[in-house]
Amino acid sequence: MAKTAVARTVDFEPIDRLEEKVTLLVGTITRLRAEQAKALEDNARLTAELDAMRARLAEAEDASGELSALRDERDLIRTRVGEMLQQLEGL
Repeated sequence: MAKTAVARTVDFEPIDRLEEKVTLLVGTITRLRAEQAKALEDNARLTAELDAMRARLAEAEDASGELSALRDERDLIRTRVGEMLQQLEGL
């Protein structure tokens, strides 16, 4: 009988090890799912930030182009006013 009890205990050791491994595996899967969910949230947040930055960049490029056009216009007006002043001085 003692041998049967020992044999049963020995027979359960592989099952115990398997149970531990399954428990560890379930824990790992749970952790990986949580990490994946966090990564998806981070990805969505960063995508939104990137879109916002692209919009700001487009606005800045538009403002830069407008500023350049206004400077060119100012230089043209300055030249024309200078020419008119020279004509007035000639009179």
